[in-house]
Amino acid sequence: MDENAASEALVPQFKLNRLLNQDQGGCRVTLLGSIEDEPTLLTAERAAFPSDIKTLEMFHNNLVDVKNLGTNDIYHWYLASTGQAKGSPPDLKLNLISPCTEKHIKKYSPQGVRMVTETPGIYEDHVRPYIVKQREEGRLDWVFNILEGRKEQNDIIYRDPGQDGAKDEAFLLAPDLNWDRKTLTSLHLLALVERRDLWTLRDLNQSHIVWLKHMREKVVEATVKKYPEIDHDQLKLYMH
Repeated sequence: MDENAASEALVPQFKLNRLLNQDQGGCRVTLLGSIEDEPTLLTAERAAFPSDIKTLEMFHNNLVDVKNLGTNDIYHWYLASTGQAKGSPPDLKLNLISPCTEKHIKKYSPQGVRMVTETPGIYEDHVRPYIVKQREEGRLDWVFNILEGRKEQNDIIYRDPGQDGAKDEAFLLAPDLNWDRKTLTSLHLLALVERRDLWTLRDLNQSHIVWLKHMREKVVEATVKKYPEIDHDQLKLYMH
């Protein structure tokens, strides 16, 4: 037996003991087991998707057990299986945008990236008008659908009426549509504020500090309560 064949013959001999680690959003696992009673580590990582159209068509046609996770406006997300083994758990998270716009197509196409230092002038002349246009064209309808109770209400993890019932401080916490709802190593939640006058970080000032600290406290508290496998110091919070 040549060297390649001998090496390939080792994988079927691997006997699993336990899952040692799962990282990169669940795309890579390290397993502890044995081969001929010798301790052995096996790391498995999902390969990149093919790029040729014919193979991609075959991939799409082989999708089975598609289960809807949620729908909001033109956005839909699912779990699915590639059909490689009957009854196997879902191994794919699918996002569907239909009907999509030219802006969606451009967003998800390869594009050059440049670093820009935003000045107050650039914000007022370019960024703010762009944000206003996006809102007027309905690009934030999916957010308003959640806030106004039309979509994803069963997914809401926590809803805060605001300190002392202050409506301008109300917010809610829900899973981000890009999270598969089960892989805790890639946990991604979204806190949405009820008020509509905060467009960017430039709209925040010193008067919001107490409220932001309250939000941070409640978001962490609600998250570790919902997912007890996670400790508060394992969470990373950021604003955008």
